[in-house]
Amino acid sequence: MRPRSLIMTADDFGHHEDINEAIERAARAGTLSCASLMVGAPAFADAVTRARGLPELRVGLHLTLVDGFATLPHGKIPLLVDSAGRFRSDMVRYGFRIFADARFRRQLRDEIRAQFEAYLSSGLKLDHVDTHKHFHLHPNLLDLILEVGPAYGMRAMRVPDEPFAFVRRQARGAALGNLALKPLLRRMRAKLTAAGMRHNDQMFGMAWTGAMTLERMLAVIDALPSGVSEMYFHPATSAGAGLSEGMRGYRNTEELDALLSKVLAGRLAANKLKPCGYADLR
Repeated sequence: MRPRSLIMTADDFGHHEDINEAIERAARAGTLSCASLMVGAPAFADAVTRARGLPELRVGLHLTLVDGFATLPHGKIPLLVDSAGRFRSDMVRYGFRIFADARFRRQLRDEIRAQFEAYLSSGLKLDHVDTHKHFHLHPNLLDLILEVGPAYGMRAMRVPDEPFAFVRRQARGAALGNLALKPLLRRMRAKLTAAGMRHNDQMFGMAWTGAMTLERMLAVIDALPSGVSEMYFHPATSAGAGLSEGMRGYRNTEELDALLSKVLAGRLAANKLKPCGYADLR
């Protein structure tokens, strides 16, 4: 049986200073090992400053290609963003355009490259790459990232594969949607393996996005399978729509409280789990 490794990641680093503060506090508490950085977000510079003071925190690129702000100006990627430089949020229509329109894909490639360049300019070591809303499940988008990323030091990517049996047992209604992703996930895993990319075996948090309470974190730890698992969060010192309309209903402060909990730290220790980053994997 393979040993168990656990990566504990906060997404949306750089989106808001309240998120950045929460990530710093949880990293200093020793329970949060990774953060995924949005380079086009308003609090990017603040996030980079905090990360430089957290040598144990592994930081990766949270490619934002939907429901967020681009790095390139509208004039260079007019098919992707509105006049304010914001990506569309309709992922179904957007996904079809990626598949059908070569011009759309060229502009996406340019924006992906610009986001890697922005991350490189931060001076932070690149631990991993993932995407906002797990959009790299789209096969064409994954291909573009694998085409651009290695030149910028990309050596690991997240696979958003939440175990079906766990979801069915713990979150019931989300199980069917999870099962529907399996063909895309098999293709993703095969492409990452062929490209020599490190990746996790399973991921936890999709069924409870924005609501990873202490009880749910403990349930994951108690059921943690062998291999590499990633658990992801959206902690912040404030909650919901005040951070972003897309976070309406999120329980960000509860997630922060859970990450700071001595109960969580104790459960990790009892299971001999020290949260790590992708760069720590062998």
